Amino acid sequence: MNGVHDLGGMHGMGPINPEPQEPMFHEAWERTVFGLFMTTFAGGHFNVDEFRHAIERMDPAHYLQSPYYAHWLHAMESLLVERSALTRQEIDGRMAQLAEAA
Repeated sequence: MNGVHDLGGMHGMGPINPEPQEPMFHEAWERTVFGLFMTTFAGGHFNVDEFRHAIERMDPAHYLQSPYYAHWLHAMESLLVERSALTRQEIDGRMAQLAEAA
């Protein structure tokens, strides 16, 4: 593997410094994304291999600049749009509603 997501063990990337007592979720939206994954996966919208491949298809700069659960959200959005379960317009519209409500 030679993609940007294959950073483990690469020279020059510095040490891995995990947080002591690191929480599973740093922000509330991450918990929501985890729940969305459980329902979309259990609903048969994609399998684990398709999910991982969708993450691997992310733009490398976006992958490196985004947090872990943003990778999950990107994968779910991509797969649901590709399978016509949602449209990009529906996702963008809902995001606009949430932003307006905040």
